[in-house]
Amino acid sequence: MKQQQVIIIGPAHPLRGGLASFDERLARQFQQQGFDTTIYTFSLQYPGFLFPGTTQYSSEPKPTDINIKVCINSVNPLNWLKVGNELRKRKPAIIVIRYWLPFMGPCLGTILRCAKLNKTTKVVAIADNVIPHEKRPGDTLFTKYCFKTVDAFVTMSEKVLADLKTFAKKPAQQIVHPLYDNFGEGLPKAEARQHLGIPAEENVILFFGFIRKYKGLDLLLQAMQILKAHQQNGQFKGCKLLVAGEYYEDRKLYDDLIKELAIEDQLILRTDFISDSEVRFYLSAADFVIQPYRNATQSGVTPLSYHFEKPMLVTNVGGLPALVPDGKVGLVAEPNPEAIAAKIEELYQLGEAHFLPHLQTEKLKYSWKILVDTIVRLAKV
Repeated sequence: MKQQQVIIIGPAHPLRGGLASFDERLARQFQQQGFDTTIYTFSLQYPGFLFPGTTQYSSEPKPTDINIKVCINSVNPLNWLKVGNELRKRKPAIIVIRYWLPFMGPCLGTILRCAKLNKTTKVVAIADNVIPHEKRPGDTLFTKYCFKTVDAFVTMSEKVLADLKTFAKKPAQQIVHPLYDNFGEGLPKAEARQHLGIPAEENVILFFGFIRKYKGLDLLLQAMQILKAHQQNGQFKGCKLLVAGEYYEDRKLYDDLIKELAIEDQLILRTDFISDSEVRFYLSAADFVIQPYRNATQSGVTPLSYHFEKPMLVTNVGGLPALVPDGKVGLVAEPNPEAIAAKIEELYQLGEAHFLPHLQTEKLKYSWKILVDTIVRLAKV
């Protein structure tokens, strides 16, 4: 029996980052479940002026176990027609698109319009965001243009599901973000810290991922000043904050804040891009993972923390608290420095062992098979 074709349109190698890792892991799951799977990724994802980091490209070797076709130019309409017509002729049973930014709406919408002229292909969108964190002119128009071509949606937070209903009255289902289990297994804390050059005896909390305003690193830095004062007066035994991730905005704002708060001695800054092969060292080295977001739909850091069985602190915004049962796999704080500092102290009072049994139970919900089964059911192929 001929395998059904699935095409995933989204970031993948040679592009880097969480979306690329997700798409590659999703492709492996489709293959495992018997689908002939190819990722169509971008030869040009963003024009340079729109990309806030140092490079869009990975330094990791190309995966050899999945098919990746580097062919989509996000700003060239002639390319969109070419790719769309190629997909029309291939007649995949399902096209899965990642939708995370309205900028991609014209490109994806045009490709899908061409592809669906074959009258057989179904399109399911994994909507990471519907209303973007940073708004720009044309967002609504671009999103509507793309969503007209989509048959069904998967979201990974209640907030995105609610936002989606303002744009499209089509089948949609919310699931939990699957575990990032493609970064290898965890390591003993002492081994991970030795690799990173971090003293084994320190208490270490981790902020992980790209540094953008909505993620609230500034709130966490202010919380570190409070914790430093509590350490000095004997209320708290102290901890260091390991910041692991690349600046996606002006780092001077953070450098100035760190100097103003006089917390340089409380920080371990690793603010280059963290390659996939290094991820497990950072997660394994930490006592707790802190997500001090100002606003959020969901976060890929949460399933990453589940995989490495690291208790979390998240702020009470968006879909974060629903994924982190308070007092079981972590703690939930209000998004202000005082509340974040108090909850960090509580994490250490409770200790890692308090959270571990709940983490091991809760992480069973975070399955890639559930995601693939949901996509197939929504596509009704």
